[in-house]
Amino acid sequence: MKRLFSILAITCLMVIGTVNANATTAVASATATVTNVAQEEPAAAEDTGFHQELKKRFIEGGPGFMGIVLLCLILGLAIAIERIIFLNLSTTNSKKLTQNVEDALASGGIEAAKEVCRNTKGPVASIFYQGLDRADEDIDAAEKAVVAYGGVQMGQLEKNVSWISLFIALAPMLGFMGTVIGMIQAFDKIEAAGDMQPSLVAGGIKVALLTTVFGLIVAIILQIFYNYIIAKIDSIVNDMEDSSITLMDLLVRHKK
Repeated sequence: MKRLFSILAITCLMVIGTVNANATTAVASATATVTNVAQEEPAAAEDTGFHQELKKRFIEGGPGFMGIVLLCLILGLAIAIERIIFLNLSTTNSKKLTQNVEDALASGGIEAAKEVCRNTKGPVASIFYQGLDRADEDIDAAEKAVVAYGGVQMGQLEKNVSWISLFIALAPMLGFMGTVIGMIQAFDKIEAAGDMQPSLVAGGIKVALLTTVFGLIVAIILQIFYNYIIAKIDSIVNDMEDSSITLMDLLVRHKK
């Protein structure tokens, strides 16, 4: 009987020990889970915090002026992206084109050179084609055609760029207008209350500051794109002018 009680006691101790160990493991696992969740929550809050904060500030700035500033950003970016794509497609390897035209002139004459230009995209190839098309008349006629068509191509490159500069100037102006309106609202509240309390003017001043900040941000973003576009246009125009001089030299040599 004593042996039976001893076996039962040992069994109970073993069961209790196992239960305690399992409970300790469960508690540790739960603690680790809670810790991981607690660590993940700030990260998730940090990920969604910027967008939520931006949305909150946008709404606080007022849908009227903030919506117009946002519209300036959308339209300005749309025009800028369209211009960047167009300018990148208009970029031509002018040295390779000049060499191909020179080889075509030597082997097949004017028509072969014109065929090379027809099969090449970009304003430089178009200018070459116009110059070669007038080459049968004389060099002066070809030069006038190149100059005239170069102006046309330059206008195509600069198309709609003035709208970007308009949005760059308009966005901060709208922001400053929102600032003035917010300050007027703040002083109206002071006048109506007959007392200078911070709570009365805080809302109007916050709206004023938010519209100014968003207007300046839009202007900065569009200014970066505008400067890139202008630099790209200048590069293509310089390439066009240099290539036009080279074409005239090729036609003079071909005439001789």
